[in-house]
Amino acid sequence: EEMLEESGGGSVQAGGSLRLSCTSKLTYTSYCMGWFRQSSGKEREEVAAFDSDGSTTYADSVQGRFTVSKDNTKNVLYLEMNSLKPEDTGMYYCAEEFGYCRGGHFSDPWFWGQGTQVSVSS
Repeated sequence: EEMLEESGGGSVQAGGSLRLSCTSKLTYTSYCMGWFRQSSGKEREEVAAFDSDGSTTYADSVQGRFTVSKDNTKNVLYLEMNSLKPEDTGMYYCAEEFGYCRGGHFSDPWFWGQGTQVSVSS
């Protein structure tokens, strides 16, 4: 059974927007939850982290363009992506681990979603 399920990926032109959603079946009260992405030929990288205390952290490459938020009533994490660039193309994965984000980042995610593809054309 999948604990995390992503949705919302798709294809857009540069400058466009997408919103990703991640529905979690986990019920940790302290957690680090967020988004990673993997582009062709590159290692998976952390894009945004959301701590259970409400604090957020972003990769430099998306700072100011992406916003991570969470609806605690639905246990859904969102990633609002604006001003998309071709280099944002990749598979986006939702992740979650027990406990607070260490220094604002994941230590070693316990759970992963199956991923949703984002493609940005120039």
